Amino acid sequence: KMKILSLYKQLLRESGKFSSYNYRMYALRRIRDAFRDNQNLSDPAKIQNQIEFAVQNLTVLKRQTLVGQLYSTDKLVIEK
Repeated sequence: KMKILSLYKQLLRESGKFSSYNYRMYALRRIRDAFRDNQNLSDPAKIQNQIEFAVQNLTVLKRQTLVGQLYSTDKLVIEK
């Protein structure tokens, strides 16, 4: 349970690093929805599968936030 909560917080923290508002909000929404959809899982194999999937997504998020920071664009009007 604590590992899952820690992973959730890491994903949220990492998605907040996107320089683009649209990517940031999309990532936050997807993470929240995925964890909400899977919060009632009881099968340990399915839970472990989802944890592994989330860890893979965390590495993708880290890579994409880095790429997004390297090639950032001007801020949107909504961000100013």
